[in-house]
Amino acid sequence: MDESAVYKIALSLLPRIGPRLARALVAYTGSAQAVFTEKKAHLAKVPGIGEGILSNIDFKNILNEAEKEIQFIAKNNIIAVFYLDKEYPWRLKECDDSPIIFYYKGSYAFNAAKSVSIVGTRRSTVYGDTLCEKLVADLAALFPDILIVSGFAYGIDIAAHKAAIKSKVPTVAVFGHGLEQVYPSLHRKYIHQVLENGALVSEFTSQKKPDPGNFVSRNRIIAGLSDATIVVESGQKGGALITADMANSYNRDVFAFPGRVGDPASKGCHELIKQNKATLTESAGDIVAALCWDVKNSPAPVQQTLFENLPEDENMLFEAIRKAQHVSIDELSRLIKQPVSKISATLLNMEFKGIVKAMPGKTFKIA
Repeated sequence: MDESAVYKIALSLLPRIGPRLARALVAYTGSAQAVFTEKKAHLAKVPGIGEGILSNIDFKNILNEAEKEIQFIAKNNIIAVFYLDKEYPWRLKECDDSPIIFYYKGSYAFNAAKSVSIVGTRRSTVYGDTLCEKLVADLAALFPDILIVSGFAYGIDIAAHKAAIKSKVPTVAVFGHGLEQVYPSLHRKYIHQVLENGALVSEFTSQKKPDPGNFVSRNRIIAGLSDATIVVESGQKGGALITADMANSYNRDVFAFPGRVGDPASKGCHELIKQNKATLTESAGDIVAALCWDVKNSPAPVQQTLFENLPEDENMLFEAIRKAQHVSIDELSRLIKQPVSKISATLLNMEFKGIVKAMPGKTFKIA
């Protein structure tokens, strides 16, 4: 790490001075180091700074904190990237409020040719999790190097990371705390898998705890690292909607999957669509078409022959629906002698595979 690293880190620690003002200070003085050697009276002349902000800043103490952080990142193989470094992700550089500095561990995957953020509720449903897995699988089939970005939280976030791991495409997990810890701790078991083909990212120093406000801040990084933000499921309020708003502010595309009318887990998606804040999407194909991504080797359409070697539970339902042509879930339960609760998940999976199609009145037919 270069000698000026301590000043770059210290710059991000200045209280009441966010990314925009920090950039202004560097522009005025010429470097991060110069900010700490310039007289405060001169710094106060920078628009937006003033003596009131500077009077409460202990530059020496902040530099000491930065020194400790350098020791931590060196010990833990963490890399710090400053906004003026050539390694700073080009997509993030386009965002005027992007972090002055961020830390990452793992592979440098940020400048992938194609990148999407997938976000949603922490209380995802089976529908949302299944939809998320299929979305990533389909995108990965078209673009094997696509980057999947999310926030490593419960629900849709971790479903997106797991789907990326399963499809063997890079994934970046953006933390709302320092890289010294993992939150939620239950997801620690996925860290190694993420690092195999992706990275852990944070703008926060190691001692920063997972405070609620941090997650709002980290959402702009999730939006900024991607060509588009995709909301799979979201309640009427939540971080996913904040991420979508941030993506819109960066002039990035936003997509939302619809759910059933009245479903609490999809109310946020419906609001985004109704307010023209997101484009309604039903598949990876919709997203690829909207982004005008070139698919050079698109897979052939699904053929009926793919249905020949279905798992036993799916094959049983397939035959029953094929013979009946159009049948309700209750009738299916009677025909194959299994409870509705057991076959509903199987039917949902078959629907996502394009094998069956759900019709009004909880009825199904072969797609």
